[in-house]
Amino acid sequence: MSKLPVVALVLGTFAPLAAADPGNEPPKRRFDLQGHRGARGLAPENTLVAFARALSLGVTTLELDTVVTRDGVVVVGHDAALNPDLTRGPDGKWLEAPGPLILTLTRAELLRYDVGRVRPGGLSALRFPEQVGVEGTRLPTLAEVYALAKKAGNTAVRFNVETKLDPTKPAETPPPEPFAEAVLAVVRAAGALARTSIQSFDWRTLRHVQRIAPEVETCYLTVQAGEDHIQAGLPGASPWLAGFDVDDHGGSVPRLVRAAGGRCWSPNARDLTKETLAEAHRLGLRVVPWTVNQPEEMAALIDLGVDGLISDRPDLARRVMEEKRLPLPEPTPVKP
Repeated sequence: MSKLPVVALVLGTFAPLAAADPGNEPPKRRFDLQGHRGARGLAPENTLVAFARALSLGVTTLELDTVVTRDGVVVVGHDAALNPDLTRGPDGKWLEAPGPLILTLTRAELLRYDVGRVRPGGLSALRFPEQVGVEGTRLPTLAEVYALAKKAGNTAVRFNVETKLDPTKPAETPPPEPFAEAVLAVVRAAGALARTSIQSFDWRTLRHVQRIAPEVETCYLTVQAGEDHIQAGLPGASPWLAGFDVDDHGGSVPRLVRAAGGRCWSPNARDLTKETLAEAHRLGLRVVPWTVNQPEEMAALIDLGVDGLISDRPDLARRVMEEKRLPLPEPTPVKP
């Protein structure tokens, strides 16, 4: 997940952070700080380096993306095909175009590609100038992320695992049912069902998780600003929504998520309003918007009443949480 920050049109003009009043008791509210792709603003995304950085800083949840190799290994990565902005090939040179589909590579073949730094001058380099690269870094397996948290001695951190598939491009990934089952098999093997949420823009995987592992929280990702997956007012259901049509629910995305069986709604932060947040809470949904990287936006969303944030900069989010007198997740320093 990426996208632009919350806009003033939605949340109003951002006010500067007020100094904490030492005479006030800190709120008891539990706030879910999710490190997006680990800590993408500080370390190579979706790598053990990034997850170690997030654990060492202290986050509530490690947010990550998953894809599946040709030999059925669930690996952590955002793109169905290797991203030329992030990837160097076996020859050490940057990929000139999107690389082979992960689904066409075995795990052993995937290990030949280095994702330890961003292409100089590329979009990621411009967006994340404070990211520190680590040569020789590979995309990890999902199992290795769970093992890293165990190595850190962190038995509290949660895992928000996204299935990356596109219903309009079915040849690029496994079908939703076997994809969901492969992810859940790893989660079960790690003994982490109670600490894992499964999220997706393609709601078919979430519906399948609810059928075969109802104890696992499902978090429904949505986007309307820019790339619109909801398609309100258009004929028929959006292909992203597993047959559900928002127009059958009065155009309400929170009602749509609840009807689909979600426990958590994760909207693009630009789409969230005070009214839709209140409606979601009335329906019993947790609301954790993505991807929020500017302190003033973090502060505005916390004041609005969200249940958490997904951020590339958990270090900045921790500072805002401290200003807002929210309990901070405990750091658990670890090396990948």
